[in-house]
Amino acid sequence: MKHLLLLLNLVVVCAGSIAQNSDQRKKQFNTNDGLALQGYDAVAYITQNKAIKGNKNFAVIYEGLLYHFSSVENKEAFKKNPAKYEPEYGGWCAYAMGAKGEKVEIDPKTFKVLNGKLYLFYNKYFNNTLTDWNKDENNLKKKADASWQKLIQ
Repeated sequence: MKHLLLLLNLVVVCAGSIAQNSDQRKKQFNTNDGLALQGYDAVAYITQNKAIKGNKNFAVIYEGLLYHFSSVENKEAFKKNPAKYEPEYGGWCAYAMGAKGEKVEIDPKTFKVLNGKLYLFYNKYFNNTLTDWNKDENNLKKKADASWQKLIQ
């Protein structure tokens, strides 16, 4: 009986931390009502170097965030290794995160894959921040990494 109670307590604690992590991710990540990447396929960015709109029929909820995929193969690849495909900085503009430590909306079609990781950028009103990022990528990436760590703590 003691073992059963201990096991039940452990399940309750784990479920609570998962729910807390999901709520924190929903708050910190760039989503539209929980939908990540504005519905674009996270795997296609990395494997095809293309921004491809996902399909709600190929959906996965990962730690509170909803992802759409363009194929069942991409859905399964994501399920095997979500961390490999999730965007850096919670899907916010990498340039803004590096330059000002701010969460700024993105254009899902303006992106860069660097060392197997997805970086997204703001691109509206004649302001393509990917161009600015490319001019000082190493410095901006270091600053963006530090800024994102501060935001999610």
